[in-house]
Amino acid sequence: MYRLLVIAAASFLCLPAFAADSTGSSIAVGQMVMQLVGGLALFLFGIDQMTNALKSVAGERMRTVLARLTSNRYLGAMTGAFVTAIIQSSSVTTVLVIGFTTAGLMSFSQSIGVIMGANIGTTITAQIVAFKVTKAAFLMIAVGFGFLFFSKKDTLRHYGEILMGLGLVFFGMTVMSEAMQPLRSYQPFLDLMITMENPFIGILIAAAFTGLIQSSSATTAIVIVMAGQGFITLPAGIALAFGANIGTCITAMLAAIGKPREALRAAFTHVLFNVAGVFLWLGFVDQLATVVTMLSPSHAELSGAQRLAAEAPRQIANAHTIFNVANTVIFIWFTTLIARLVEWLIPDKPLDEESLVKAKYLDEDMLSTPSLALDLVRREIKHMGRRVQEMLAGIMPAILRGSASELDAIERMDERVDALHAEIVIYLGRVSRRELTEKQTDDFVRLMEAVNDLENIGDVIEMNLVELGRRRIEKRVSVSQPTQVVLSDFHQVVMDSVDAAVRAVAEDDIHAAKSVTRMKKEITRITNSAALHEAKRLVANEPHRIEAYTIEMDIAEKLQRIFYFARRMARTVKSDPSDEERVVPADAVT
Repeated sequence: MYRLLVIAAASFLCLPAFAADSTGSSIAVGQMVMQLVGGLALFLFGIDQMTNALKSVAGERMRTVLARLTSNRYLGAMTGAFVTAIIQSSSVTTVLVIGFTTAGLMSFSQSIGVIMGANIGTTITAQIVAFKVTKAAFLMIAVGFGFLFFSKKDTLRHYGEILMGLGLVFFGMTVMSEAMQPLRSYQPFLDLMITMENPFIGILIAAAFTGLIQSSSATTAIVIVMAGQGFITLPAGIALAFGANIGTCITAMLAAIGKPREALRAAFTHVLFNVAGVFLWLGFVDQLATVVTMLSPSHAELSGAQRLAAEAPRQIANAHTIFNVANTVIFIWFTTLIARLVEWLIPDKPLDEESLVKAKYLDEDMLSTPSLALDLVRREIKHMGRRVQEMLAGIMPAILRGSASELDAIERMDERVDALHAEIVIYLGRVSRRELTEKQTDDFVRLMEAVNDLENIGDVIEMNLVELGRRRIEKRVSVSQPTQVVLSDFHQVVMDSVDAAVRAVAEDDIHAAKSVTRMKKEITRITNSAALHEAKRLVANEPHRIEAYTIEMDIAEKLQRIFYFARRMARTVKSDPSDEERVVPADAVT
């Protein structure tokens, strides 16, 4: 994005140094454009730095808040607004929501409420900008840099980044405002601003500009800066703010490319909500302007452009807030209908498309926030776990009475498991190169152990149990009906243990983990019962009795080994000893 600004700035150097209107007044176009683009770059860089620091400071806590406070659509909307206001990134909020939806922690209709609330949270930036505290910009930058440069505590360094980023936001606004001052007397620009009175033109321009720079906050800030110079009226500013809301949808759609269906649905819901909201208010721009004029501070002692410059910024910020709050209040009643519509428009993928060997949740963009990246690993382990569970569910019927082709099909399934295992391990390796807190380092180690145990289960099925099925076919062994019942019961308990272990790791569920540990007594009882049954069957007058006994006992032993790996997986899930976090250097994790 910043590279785009540099290219744009360089291209403007080719413009003539001065431009004149019909009255003969002139402005230095090249210098003004460079100053304007430079100010925008500072603003965007400040927003980016502030957002990254806030994610580092509050990402873990905000994740917990989102997971616990979305029991209904209204609470979900308030939670979405609060989380987005804190971390200043609706995209991060959306990623969290996608994760909780795919993990089954919230329904899709509940997630819509959070997405709506996130739109309210983004209005905080506009409100801060409208307060005109730009005079404190240099102080914020200096203090923030002091924390960043001199402090050895990671938390203070993050706070320094937040403060410095906020200072850069205000400094960028000051630069843009000073760059626009010559335009006050430049008639062609004033004529262009008059066209903004047409709401359709204003919406299109703002949507295109927001889509280009991918920051609705920057567009809103520029609108407020222009209003502070007296260039645009309140209705024109409202139309531009509407356009910024539509333009930001482009970012959401781009972010959903190549992502799972849940991500695409969340992005489309964001688009649907914003576009429908703009069309709903399109005919009421003047009425909204009247309401915010009544609610905002008035400067009757001023007149003309001076009064417009004094009043319009706060009015536009308030209109932006009222617009998003009102839309949420209106549409939140229809979240169930919206969910059904989006699910109908974006159905689940066909089975053959879902079967492709590809990680569904590992997102490179989340590596900068390790707590979120580790959450994505948990969800990918659940995805991998479903593949292993498919293998485990099909192997027992194939061993006992299946054909060679059925065994071959199960063996091929392990290729998908191995591919997912490799992707997860590589992703975890990239996470380990970040600065991790003590808790994150512990989570990293546990997840690495868990994914290796899960891969070992797949290997036992592929290398051992499949081979036992082939031996049964080769030796022409027929497993008796009573023995099939014993082994099938054993197999079912082992499947339950693997299911609980995967759920424990994927959802960090200590109760599921304990349930696997408690299964040890049941597994011991079933193992002893199977051994006694086989001892009695050994003297049965049946053909190939010795071969059958060997195969059947090996099956029981391999099932017991699968439980061992499931139990070891479950043991990686532990209760957090404390909430206190200490930063561990990036090179401490290997």
